[in-house]
Amino acid sequence: MSDVLEAFIEYITIIKALSKASIDAYRNDLHLIESHYKSSLLQLDEIKIFKYLAQFENKRTLNRKLSSLNAFYDFCHKEFDTPSEDKLSYKFSKVPSILPKYLSFDSIVSSLNSIDKSTWLGRRDYALLLFLYATGLRISECLSIEHGDFQGEQEFQEQWLRVRHTKGDKERMIPVAKEALRAIKAYESECPFESSSLWLNYKGKPLSRISAYKISKKYLNVSPHVLRHSYATALIIGGADLRVVQELLGHASLLTTQVYTHIQKQNLQDTVQNHHPMAH
Repeated sequence: MSDVLEAFIEYITIIKALSKASIDAYRNDLHLIESHYKSSLLQLDEIKIFKYLAQFENKRTLNRKLSSLNAFYDFCHKEFDTPSEDKLSYKFSKVPSILPKYLSFDSIVSSLNSIDKSTWLGRRDYALLLFLYATGLRISECLSIEHGDFQGEQEFQEQWLRVRHTKGDKERMIPVAKEALRAIKAYESECPFESSSLWLNYKGKPLSRISAYKISKKYLNVSPHVLRHSYATALIIGGADLRVVQELLGHASLLTTQVYTHIQKQNLQDTVQNHHPMAH
């Protein structure tokens, strides 16, 4: 890896404070190009770069690599005063919008009611899935929660959660539904282990992402991330402001949250179709 690429990785790690997944994606995308040509990115012209990119037919993959390159050249222009023309002018490929998969409240409740809560592991599974739906947390954020992250005057009144280990290391505060808090309390009262971590496995160790995924698939047949989409969808359909949803989800840009406007429009259309007399 060239010195300038190492400097860029250090910049997005320390200054930009991007998530590990984002840093790894930038590093892999850019390092592969340098390895392919055995040369620093600053020594490559557009023809070579476009020739390399031409091998990727998947539009999402291509766009991600273009985004990595543009971010790298922006950094070089600002830090090393390289020519601004180095930034690629190639337009991103248009990718069809894919509506996020989500579950209805009734289907979630129906599935969670089938969980055997006579054991502490059953109570944990119920509390975990209900908590994910009640907060819209990323699974990585959820699994890093500690007991001391809950804040409030009374046990089930005005409880807030401090989300610390977030994407981009930007803390946020979100309210937690009382029903989710009751489920967590029931799980905690039966858990035979003591730990600063909230979610534990059968050995008393912090629950892993793989285990959380298996729990979600077992009872809901979806990944934990679908519960995040379900949370956002429920808010949008309920009439929540898009910027409020952005804050609750921890999205850095409103553009990320705007995928849910498709659901909002569909809900408005369905409402007119079902209730307006001229729609029939």
